[in-house]
Amino acid sequence: MKSRNQIILSIAVLLLATACSDFFDNKPLTALTKEEAFSKLENIEPLLSGLYTNWRDNTRKDRWGLVFQLGTDEAQQGAYQVRTDADQSAMDKYNGFLAPSNNTLTRQWDDRWRIITSSAAVVSALELNTEDPSRRDMLLGEACFIRAILNFEVSLFWGEIPVIDDEIIDQYGMGRQPLDRVYALIVKDLERAVEYLPTTQSDKRKVTKGAAQTMLGKVYMSAPPEADIRDYAKAAEYFKSVIDNSQYRLADNFADLFDANKPNTTESIYEFQFSNVSPDQNQVQWQTGSRALADAERGYCYFGGYDLILPTKYCYSSVEDGGLWEDGDTRRYESIRYDFTYGDFIPVLQNWFGGDELSPHIKKYEDIRTDKVMSFWYSGKNIPYLRLADVYLCYAECLNEIGRTSEAVEFANIVRMRAWNGSLPDDKKWSSGMSQSDFRVTIMDERMRELCFEGWRRMDLIRTGNFVQLIKERNQWAREESSIQEFHTRFPIPLTEIRQNEDINEEDQNPGYKLN
Repeated sequence: MKSRNQIILSIAVLLLATACSDFFDNKPLTALTKEEAFSKLENIEPLLSGLYTNWRDNTRKDRWGLVFQLGTDEAQQGAYQVRTDADQSAMDKYNGFLAPSNNTLTRQWDDRWRIITSSAAVVSALELNTEDPSRRDMLLGEACFIRAILNFEVSLFWGEIPVIDDEIIDQYGMGRQPLDRVYALIVKDLERAVEYLPTTQSDKRKVTKGAAQTMLGKVYMSAPPEADIRDYAKAAEYFKSVIDNSQYRLADNFADLFDANKPNTTESIYEFQFSNVSPDQNQVQWQTGSRALADAERGYCYFGGYDLILPTKYCYSSVEDGGLWEDGDTRRYESIRYDFTYGDFIPVLQNWFGGDELSPHIKKYEDIRTDKVMSFWYSGKNIPYLRLADVYLCYAECLNEIGRTSEAVEFANIVRMRAWNGSLPDDKKWSSGMSQSDFRVTIMDERMRELCFEGWRRMDLIRTGNFVQLIKERNQWAREESSIQEFHTRFPIPLTEIRQNEDINEEDQNPGYKLN
């Protein structure tokens, strides 16, 4: 991250570089005031559009959109990947390479701070603008949303962080701020988003009021104790407002959610928009497919890839085999690929492979539109971010935490009913007499069944206190390395940040990490 003066300078350059030619008429660049630069919404909107693109491409595209899913009890790296990249393998092994100098983590940090800094610039610009209040407020809601959810993610994974907001920087500088201060801005931003955002957007790239309400619910149920705002009752209110919104309803079939030809279903609250055309492809299949199929059909087999991320054994196994899946749950075979036969081609393991290339793989993001037409590098299905089934499960979890377990069971069973094609067998229905403690265990498995590989598992493990126990039990590489400890719930502050940010010193590093 840059120093305060560098940020201010970069914001000014960014705004001037994207301004229309009117700015340059009859006045030198150096004479432009901040107010003049921000006076027209048409000069600010391209910056907001760029925010959406960077949010999508830097947090959900290709390898870099999958890194935070590694190292959980749900997903882990393929064996070949673990052997060939020490920095990346540390995401699963939790060993000495998970350090401030780790390049994989440094990129994740840097990519997110570019978005946070840019969104703060857009927020500042819109706060100065008076051109068209209703249009300005809607744009402000979008910029606030993006800043809030990136701050939320970074603070959950790194802890105390700088707060890129004019008032905070003026008073406290660019150092790591207490979590109550961090979350005060997150909540403020999301409350403004709820107030200003419309209920629908014709441009599906843009966020809505429902997305802001959903994220406020997630913030209130997930905020760490130090933030002093965790409130399950308040979270439940926000989730219920989304559930009661008639524009959202569960898709009839779970498979429809991952059908490339059925984007933005009635269940979708927000999904990242992709296509099969560069640069708008997501390239996720490149990382989730099997190396044993990478050359099949000249590289045009739609479930080929390079094994960056695979389901853990727990995630792909049946209950009878000590795993997750119950008989009859249709989500299993829509989420995970078990069969790798491709027409007449029967893949085999090569002696230079890692050995797990034909173990179960992630299926959710396979894009059959590429089959025999183009490389799986062009996979371009939309990627879900917020959807109604997640809201149902979050709401159920909150109800359980406030002592309304029987109601929580009802909402969990609604999601489960869809998994059995609308007819949930009696032996698969959760009992209304389930205890609060039992519900806490079963809801974690249910969230994995419904939401596996959609990016929420690391957050779920951290907020529920299950991080070390479940990862050590279920992640092969973490179990073999046996190095994971409680301090690993936070990543190390990158060494580059400590060297470049004048307000963050070596003493500010998260506990447990050596300065290397």
